[in-house]
Amino acid sequence: MAGKIVLPSAYQGSDVAEFSIAAVAGLALAVVILYIFAVPVAGKLGASRDFVSYWATGRLLLHHANPYDRAAIADLEHAQGLDTRAVLVMRNPPWALPLTLPLGLVGLRIAGIFWTLLLLACLLLSVRLVHQLHGSPPNRIHWLGFAFTPCLICMTMGQTALLALLGLALFLRFHLRRPFAAGAALWLCALKPHLFLPFTAALIAWIVVTRSYKLLAGSLAALLLSSLAASWVAPGAWHNYLVLLHSPAVENDFIPCPADALRQWFFPHAIWVQYLPVFICSIWALVYFWQRRNTWDWAANAGPLMLVSIVFAPYCWFYDQSLVMPALLDGAYTTRSRNLLVCLALLILAADLEICFVKVVSPAWLWTAPAWLAWYLLACRPGRRTAIASAQTPA
Repeated sequence: MAGKIVLPSAYQGSDVAEFSIAAVAGLALAVVILYIFAVPVAGKLGASRDFVSYWATGRLLLHHANPYDRAAIADLEHAQGLDTRAVLVMRNPPWALPLTLPLGLVGLRIAGIFWTLLLLACLLLSVRLVHQLHGSPPNRIHWLGFAFTPCLICMTMGQTALLALLGLALFLRFHLRRPFAAGAALWLCALKPHLFLPFTAALIAWIVVTRSYKLLAGSLAALLLSSLAASWVAPGAWHNYLVLLHSPAVENDFIPCPADALRQWFFPHAIWVQYLPVFICSIWALVYFWQRRNTWDWAANAGPLMLVSIVFAPYCWFYDQSLVMPALLDGAYTTRSRNLLVCLALLILAADLEICFVKVVSPAWLWTAPAWLAWYLLACRPGRRTAIASAQTPA
C-alpha cells in the first residue's frame, strides 16, 4: 500500500492555469494579511465572530460551570459587544472542552490574536502535508489550498474546522509510518465528528481488515484523556451537551447544507430525515472500501470519502467545507486538464466574491459542496488515475 501518490498534472510552465492559480492565491493572501493586521487594532472584532463562543466557554470552565449554558454564555458575549439578539454557543462535543480552557485565561482580544495565528498555522501545515503526500511536485498547485475560500472564512470566523483539517492531513501523511500518532491526530477530526461519518465507517472497516490496532489505540487514548479532562473541569458536561443538542434553538436553526435543507423545507418536524442521507452514504462507504480493500490507499481513496461526508453531512456550514481541500488538491494533481484547473480556480474565486455579499446562513451556499464533488469526479473520472499510474510504471 503506497504512502503517497505522484501523478502528472496539467500545470506545467507559464499558462492560463498558472495565472489563475497565482491570481486567486494572491487575492487570498491579501485578505489574510489584512485580516491578521485588523485583529489587533479592532478592539471588539473577536466578539463579531464565532470564536467568542470558545472564549466564553473557556471562561465558564475556569469556574467549573456548565459550558453549554446559553444564559451564562449570552451574558459573557454581550458584555464583549456581541449583538444582544445573538447567542453563540459552542456545539463541539465535551472532549473538545479542554481546548477552550486556555482561552479563558486571557481577555477576548489577546485570545483572538492567539487563536487566529493558531488557525493560520493549521492551514499552512495542512497544505504542506498534502503537498508532501503527493511527492512535493515542483509546481504551484498547492497554492489553491492556501486560497480555498472555506479555509479563509474558517480562519476569519475562528472556527475549529481548520484544526480538524490538520488532524485529517496528519492522518493521511503518517498513518503508515507512525500509526499511534496518526490515530491520536484523529482527535482533532473528532472536534467535528458529524463531518466524518462515512469516512469513519470506512476507517473502522480498514482498521479491522488491516489490523491497524496501534492507530485505533492512539485514537481511543486521545479521546479518553480529553473526555476525562472535560468531566473534571465541567461535571455533567455530557448531560448538558445532550440537552443543548435537543434544544429548539439548535434543532430549528437553518444550516445551508443539502441534508438540513431537505428536512427544513419538506419534513420540518422529522429530525431523522436530516440523518438519512449520511446513513445511506455510510453504507456506501463500507461498500466502497470493501471493493478496494486489497489495494486501498488513503492518499487516493480518502478524497471521495471526505467529499461525500461533507456533501451529505447532517449539518455542515460553508466553512466546514475546508475539509475537502485535500481531496481537491488530489484532483488537481491528478488531472491533466488545464481547463479543469482554471475551472477550480474560478469556482474558488466565485466563492470569494459571494462571501463579500452573502451571509454564511444563506441558502445561496447550497451550491458549493456539490460543486466541489462534481469537479473532483471530473478530475478523477474512472480510469484516469489508473491510466496515469500505469503510464508512470517502468516497463
